Amino acid sequence: MAVKGKAKYGNKKVERDGHVFDSLAEAKYYEQLKWLQANNQILFFRIQPRYLLQEAFEKNGVAHRKIEYVADFEVHKKDGSIEVIDIKGVETEAFRIKHKLFEFKYPHTLSLIAYSYDHKRFMPLKEYQAYERKKKKLRGASRHAARKVR
Repeated sequence: MAVKGKAKYGNKKVERDGHVFDSLAEAKYYEQLKWLQANNQILFFRIQPRYLLQEAFEKNGVAHRKIEYVADFEVHKKDGSIEVIDIKGVETEAFRIKHKLFEFKYPHTLSLIAYSYDHKRFMPLKEYQAYERKKKKLRGASRHAARKVR
């Protein structure tokens, strides 16, 4: 069910089981995690876990707020490992900085993934971006060839 309002980057907010997700892709991944848990493939998962990257502090009379990273999911696997999942389409500069801070402070694996509607599956973000660049390049080449024919 769609929820009124838009998330960042033009995504539509989606509600599943009382949880509001920023995109349809996040909601799809939630459904996948529910299935994995129900079929004993993972121990459990958390939605929108928060990670403290830097404490709040005061300097020269100026209060600076804490910096937190809110991931999409935290998956606790049967081998005891923890994988933090972020569903992305675009990596912002702010996220790149938070990613570095997270990697420095936490031992968990941080996986960036995207949903490919062409492949009908989730894939690593870098792989998805490479596919999209190639697709765009091919579309541009076919348009250019069509113009030459005319």
